[in-house]
Amino acid sequence: MFKREISMNEVNVVLNSGDIINEYPDDKPYPCFLLLGFSDHRPLHLVVAKDMDTETCILVTVYEPDKNMWSADLKIKMK
Repeated sequence: MFKREISMNEVNVVLNSGDIINEYPDDKPYPCFLLLGFSDHRPLHLVVAKDMDTETCILVTVYEPDKNMWSADLKIKMK
């Protein structure tokens, strides 16, 4: 996150206003989901795991999606 120059404030913005665009219920050790959100018009993807027992969310990774690898709306990864 820090190497990609993504601030904690940007992460919080996406956590609070982003949309779940994919779910990975079989991920281990916790199910994960992919969020898409925008911070000052900057698109960001967050992969978040959720410990269902404690209701704790864990930020796995955050990145700015490559527009050459994602659909125009940044919701579908191109093959």
